[in-house]
Amino acid sequence: MLVLTRRSKEKIVIGDDVVVTVLTIQDGRVQLGVDAPEYVSVDRLEIREDKNKHGQSNSKKTENS
Repeated sequence: MLVLTRRSKEKIVIGDDVVVTVLTIQDGRVQLGVDAPEYVSVDRLEIREDKNKHGQSNSKKTENS
């Protein structure tokens, strides 16, 4: 696992197509923005696990907070 330290408004690039931005850090919570092409599925882990458990397709990009 790669561990990176970022401050609010700083970004991380994954591959050529995905940019993760730290939007806010407050009260032990981090809000992230993910800019990715539509063919890249983006979910919180618990949402992805629930989809996999229920056999739902992960082919569409979803917005989950």
